[in-house]
Amino acid sequence: MSGIDQLPPLREVIDTHGIAAKKSLGQNFLLDLNLTAKIARLAGDLSGSDVLEVGPGPGGLTRGLLAEGARRVLAVEMDPRCLPALADIGAAYPDRLQVIQGDALEVDALAHLTPPIKIAANLPYNVGTELLVRWLTPPDWPPFWDTLTLMFQREVAQRIVAQPGSKAYGRLALLAQWRADARIVMDLPPEAFSPPPKVSSAVVHLTALPAPRFPANAATLNKVVAAGFNQRRKMLRSALKSLGPDIEDHLIAAGIKPTERAEQVSLEQFCALARSLDGI
Repeated sequence: MSGIDQLPPLREVIDTHGIAAKKSLGQNFLLDLNLTAKIARLAGDLSGSDVLEVGPGPGGLTRGLLAEGARRVLAVEMDPRCLPALADIGAAYPDRLQVIQGDALEVDALAHLTPPIKIAANLPYNVGTELLVRWLTPPDWPPFWDTLTLMFQREVAQRIVAQPGSKAYGRLALLAQWRADARIVMDLPPEAFSPPPKVSSAVVHLTALPAPRFPANAATLNKVVAAGFNQRRKMLRSALKSLGPDIEDHLIAAGIKPTERAEQVSLEQFCALARSLDGI
């Protein structure tokens, strides 16, 4: 029996169901239920919310979310080997866990969730960044989620919260910080996982803002940021020349020196540049 519920410890669950982590699925299991419960608490008050979890594996974080009072958890798991272990959790928490077997990039999770909705996950390394970008770039804002509490490789986490002038600063930081408050709330060493990954991990908590931090058209801003960071060593007057022959005028109008590089430009300045290009 574990410390947070009446279910067996995770190592026993993995042995019972034969769930050895697969590198091909980006799996690294967090087996300490005290840690998974702590991550669940970092997601905030769960009692009135549905929670979307991607890649639950043997269910460590799932159990933490349910034990911390989540109204309902929707777990999307690709690996069929994990389904019996998740079914055991569902039996211990009647009517509060729904499991969908499938690819999180293809499943329409929103069809199974009722607002308010939080997302909490130890994301598989191979799809984590793509899922985050999707959640940050819906067609409408505010999004369907209130908060994201997500584990990444520490390098990715640092890119999400990076500030101008740092090597980690780039498109991911701008996407996240334009529409959300983002902060690293927990660090985890490789030895916390089974098997231990080659890198450290970190949990990032993002809270959706009611509106973007600065006005800009999302498509234009994304185009500007992508062009700037695709050639981040170049001065912006060169990196952005594909956006128009008068790009230097737009840069100056946005308060940006044409000789600066993308990593030197703040989110507010990028938004101003997007507005200038749109004639706003």
